Amino acid sequence: MTTVRRPIALVCTFLWVGFVCAISFMEAWLKFRAAGVTVPVGLGIGQLVFGALNKVELVLAAAIAIDLVLGRDRRRRLLLAAVPATILLVQTLHVLPALDVRAVLVIAGQDPGPSNLHLLFVAMEVVKVAALVMFGIGLFEPAARTVEGPAAAQGPSLDGHGPARPDHQPRPAAPHHSGRWDTMHPKNLRS
Repeated sequence: MTTVRRPIALVCTFLWVGFVCAISFMEAWLKFRAAGVTVPVGLGIGQLVFGALNKVELVLAAAIAIDLVLGRDRRRRLLLAAVPATILLVQTLHVLPALDVRAVLVIAGQDPGPSNLHLLFVAMEVVKVAALVMFGIGLFEPAARTVEGPAAAQGPSLDGHGPARPDHQPRPAAPHHSGRWDTMHPKNLRS
């Protein structure tokens, strides 16, 4: 059995993965296959959709960050969450604005020249999704092992060794061994 320490972060993480996969890996290129969608029209749609996706991603990243900070999570988990958050910030502050400038030029009928920005953006999306999936899986933890059966109902023992005895009395101390095996007989332990 597994447990989830940060359910809000878990839900937000996999929602984020779903949004990015649906938009970046499906919608972005499928819209250009639709009848009547020209490159300028497709780029205009892309600007709107990716602008909205970026806002959703920022909200989800903020929710994850708040959940982790309030939960005082382990450093490793915080570092793993920092990877997609950093990629998102670079995309928000640098890559998407540069792609918007290029889209505006194409929509206006101008040639923006060759660029690798789309490839960079796609590579960042792949790394971001991989990091989110690893982070999300890391939010699952094995549950603590429990004692099952009649011993579980009795609770812990009074001496800390095994399940409680039915009479809730501590176990008798073992007598000093004199070297003779007949002194270890149960009738001789009652002294």
